[in-house]
Amino acid sequence: MTTFNVSAVATAPAPTASTTRPAAASAGCAPGGLPTAAARQFPADFVWAVATSAFQIEGAADRDGKGPSIWDTFCRQPGAIADNSHGDIACEHYDRWEADLDLIQSLGAQAYRFSISWPRVRATGDGPWNEAGLAFYEKLVDGINARGMKAYVTLNHWDLPQALQDIGGWGNRATVDRFVEYAEAIGRRIGHKVASIATHNEPWVVAQLGHEVGIFAPGLKDRRLAAQVSHHLLLSHGRAVRRLRALELPASLGIVLNLSPIYPATDTPEDRAKARLEDGKLRRWYMDPLFKGHYPQDVLDHLGDDAPQVEDGDMADIQQPIDFVGVNYYSRGMASADNSFDSKTSGLPLTAMGWEVYPQGLTDLLVWLHRDYPEAKRLYVTENGGAFPDVVGADGRVHDADRTSYLDTHIAAVGDAIAQGVPMGGYMVWSLLDNFEWASGYEKRFGIVHVDYATQKRTPKDSALAFRDFVRGLKPAAQD
Repeated sequence: MTTFNVSAVATAPAPTASTTRPAAASAGCAPGGLPTAAARQFPADFVWAVATSAFQIEGAADRDGKGPSIWDTFCRQPGAIADNSHGDIACEHYDRWEADLDLIQSLGAQAYRFSISWPRVRATGDGPWNEAGLAFYEKLVDGINARGMKAYVTLNHWDLPQALQDIGGWGNRATVDRFVEYAEAIGRRIGHKVASIATHNEPWVVAQLGHEVGIFAPGLKDRRLAAQVSHHLLLSHGRAVRRLRALELPASLGIVLNLSPIYPATDTPEDRAKARLEDGKLRRWYMDPLFKGHYPQDVLDHLGDDAPQVEDGDMADIQQPIDFVGVNYYSRGMASADNSFDSKTSGLPLTAMGWEVYPQGLTDLLVWLHRDYPEAKRLYVTENGGAFPDVVGADGRVHDADRTSYLDTHIAAVGDAIAQGVPMGGYMVWSLLDNFEWASGYEKRFGIVHVDYATQKRTPKDSALAFRDFVRGLKPAAQD
């Protein structure tokens, strides 16, 4: 049985100005690094969980009153998805949710992070609410609670109702109001039953990949629009938090950001400046408004006339007190002024996405976030995992040693951040199931549970069993 050994964490030092390239962090479990005791001294209320999102697993794309989302539309654009697939069936979680919850419970998870499909509960994003959709999520939450787990809800994991996109989507300020209405409706329906509500998942992805680069839904390529979208996402977050707070719910409220530490590829003024700007565009553009009440000036200068239009009171609305920030981390970022850095020649192991395995980056990121934003009360790793080519063996098992090692070293990296005083609330594996991986379709597998898409058979991989045994070993009484 392959198990985690979180006494080992990447021993590479954080890069400094004198470093020409960050030292390679080990993807294995070599002795040394974080002491076993420190690695296992997670807070008593630390939450171990698995995560998914609605569009990636639910299927049932047009059943029971669900309307189309921008991803339903985007999948129909020729060439948009690597394998020309879609989310119509996905993992059939809409029908298999009870068995999937049993599976989550069997893996020792204390919580389940999932998202709600906005068009499943309000088909057009405006107008009548869909009772069948609301009832589905209430049943799901009740099922989570009945199994002794906690529900961590995300309101927007990218599947905006297509009807709202037809009138401008996140580029239209009216969508902010529609999102606040949606947040309030979910809060009233299930807010008293869940542990946590996050407004948005990875607004950077929605803005940049969806509206500037165009490789994600809705597939637009307009830098000025992307900047405005990012502002509207943040504004809708703040106003939704204020509306949810007024309901006096027991749930903690926050937002989930995709973040990476950005290192200069070489110790040159040009690369250091590029790293600073890239950090501003990824991290400070979202964290500064949330906790400091303004956008970073260097990024505003970089955007010039493409900077978003901000109305009076917007920044105060964005800077609502929140209970947590969710951090989605997969790899580090490297900045070179001439764009010459190539991860393929870095000497580090790569995932199937071509991303470097660099657990030290997670420690650095968490420590730097706490240093720069002490106002953030608590941080969660809300997504962390690796895509690797998995095969069901002759023994019926999936021996995913690379993923097991990836999770091992990154959990240890979280332990290292805790040892340095970072207020961590939990760690959530991405993902429970192999699923629809956005523009990659079904070609990339992030799950700790293998899904045979032809039969929908679920097979826990070695990484799932190692995660189960690790969590049970930490808190055996809670898992019996």
